[in-house]
Amino acid sequence: MIETFKLYIASFESPIMQALVAGLFTWILTAAGASLVFLFKTMRRVVLDGMLGFTGGIMVAASFWSLLAPAIEMSAGESFVKVIPAAVGFFLGALFLYGLDKVMPHLHINFKKDEAEGIKTDWHRTTLLVLAITMHNIPEGLAVGILFGGVAAGFDGATIGGAIALAIGIGIQNFPEGLAVSMPLRRQGVSRFKSFWYGQLSAIVEPIAAVLGAWAVLTFQPILPYALAFAAGAMIYVVVEEVIPETQRDKYTDIATMGFIVGFLVMMTLDVALG
Repeated sequence: MIETFKLYIASFESPIMQALVAGLFTWILTAAGASLVFLFKTMRRVVLDGMLGFTGGIMVAASFWSLLAPAIEMSAGESFVKVIPAAVGFFLGALFLYGLDKVMPHLHINFKKDEAEGIKTDWHRTTLLVLAITMHNIPEGLAVGILFGGVAAGFDGATIGGAIALAIGIGIQNFPEGLAVSMPLRRQGVSRFKSFWYGQLSAIVEPIAAVLGAWAVLTFQPILPYALAFAAGAMIYVVVEEVIPETQRDKYTDIATMGFIVGFLVMMTLDVALG
């Protein structure tokens, strides 16, 4: 199945189309996860924490294996000079999410309404929850598009297999993410359809960001190492600031930690096997 998906994406000559298809794939898996709300009304906290940990593991592994390592490999120079583009891009990516976190109103999944972050508003809890997930889907979509753009530009370290592995890994972690948005909404009394709608809506930004990422790299090729590291920095910021704290607010911290380990192993295996 993975090989079929790889051949399908590779059949598109345009890297923009490849990025779009990969971005749509990640969104579809988010929608698939959100659709489980039609079958279940509640979900045990231990399951949610385990899935969030799994998501964090995928994101951290993808940040290194799919983004930072290729960024360093394709940078010119030796010793400290070689790592400068990755270091600068990584810091700017984290700084970008830091700024977004301070400005955009949002609410993390396991947090109470009065713990909402960003500019204070009277927006509904549902809107704040969706915005929180949407915010961390932006760097995921960018990462996919940037890598496909790098493949088309012929940069060493950027491979079609690696780009597809990243898309699959992000898609896999988007499945529980969609459920993690829709299920709490359903538990609060929101209708099944609205819970599903908001759950899938949180990832609609990913194909858009993927296309923008591919276009940016193709238009400004020298930025690729910086762009890959930028996406990595943004993703790591999300894991440390959002995903991990969400899993540490109950008694299932060990389950969340093991979920993280499993997610890391899955993404590492995908990248090495396909990349």
